[in-house]
Amino acid sequence: MGATVRIGDREAACAEGQPILDALLRAGVWMPNSCNQGTCGTCKLQVVEGEVDHGTSPLDTLTPDERVSGLALGCQARPCTDTVVALPGGAATRSTHELRDFDATVAGIEDVARDTRRILLRLEEPLRFEAGQYVELVVPGTDQRRQYSLANVAEEDKELELHVRLVPGGLATHGWLCRDLAVGDVVRASGPLGDFHLPPAEEDAGEPMVLIGGGTGLAPLLGIARTALARHPDRQVVLYHGVRDEQDLYAGELLDDLSSTYPGFGYHQVLSEAPDETSLRTGFPTDAFLDDVPSARGWSGWLCGPPPMVEAGVKAFKRRRMAPRLIHREKFTPAEPATTPFIQES
Repeated sequence: MGATVRIGDREAACAEGQPILDALLRAGVWMPNSCNQGTCGTCKLQVVEGEVDHGTSPLDTLTPDERVSGLALGCQARPCTDTVVALPGGAATRSTHELRDFDATVAGIEDVARDTRRILLRLEEPLRFEAGQYVELVVPGTDQRRQYSLANVAEEDKELELHVRLVPGGLATHGWLCRDLAVGDVVRASGPLGDFHLPPAEEDAGEPMVLIGGGTGLAPLLGIARTALARHPDRQVVLYHGVRDEQDLYAGELLDDLSSTYPGFGYHQVLSEAPDETSLRTGFPTDAFLDDVPSARGWSGWLCGPPPMVEAGVKAFKRRRMAPRLIHREKFTPAEPATTPFIQES
C-alpha cells in the first residue's frame, strides 16, 4: 500500500517500499542528493507529519538523536503513512529533471587509457539532465546498481558518454563493462541523479573556476567545463587531472581543443607516480593548484574523484580563500562486492 509525500506545495505518490527521495525525484521535485546510498547525508530531511521506516540508514549518517528529532535520510526512508517533509533550515525546493528508468543501446566502446574505458549509450528518447550529473546502471542478472558520471553537456541528450575504470573483482566493471559488454547490447539504466552541476544559466555569474579530477573523476568535469565556457567564452577555467602515470591519461585531444578555442581555459595533467624523466607535472593536483593560484577569492571550485583527493581539495580551496558555498564536490566511493545497490564504482 502506497502513501503520499508532500513538501511545500509539491506532492508525490510513493509506492510501498519506495524511498521518499526516489518518489520526489521521479515527480520532478528537487531534493538535495549525492551518493543516494545513505553515506553522505546530503538528502537529510525533516519529517513534519507522518511516520517513516528508516530502513538501512547508517547510524553514523543518521544518529539516534537525529531520528528522535524527526530527521530522516530521503534516499533510505520509506513512508509508513501519508507524510509531510521539509528541508532542514527551511530551504526551498524547486522543479528538476524527472528521474526515470530507460533502456539504452551500447553504441561504442573504446579503451582510452590503462584500465579506463569510454562507453557510449544511445537512447530512444532524450534524457534531460545537467552536465555533471550521473546515471545508474543495473548489473545484468543481479539487483545491483552502479553509478557513473556523464561526460556530456546537456544538449548531448541522446547519446550518453561514460568513463569507466576497471576495478579488479568489481561486479560491474570486472564482471561486465570491461569484459563482456559489446556494441549492440541493451543496458537498463535510470537517471539523472546528483547535484554536482552548475547553477541555472540565469544565475551563473561567470566567476573564475578551478576543476580538479582524479582518474575518471575527469568525466563530469568535462561536461561542466564545456557548459561553463559556452555560457561565458572569456571565463577563466583551470582544470587539473591527476593520475598515477602517463598510461592513465586520456581526453588530451578534447582538452587541447578547449584550450585553443577558449582563451581563458587551461589544463594541467599531474602524475603522482611519474618516471624520473617526464615533461609533465608531478605530485598531486591539489598541490599543483596551491602552487599556481595565490588567491581563489571569488572563484568556484569543483572536485571529483577518490575521497582523499576531494578532502585535500576542499582544504586547498579554503587555504586560497575560496568561499565554502562555492566549493562543489563529488566523491567516488569504491563499491563493496555485490552488497550495496546504490554506490559509485567509477
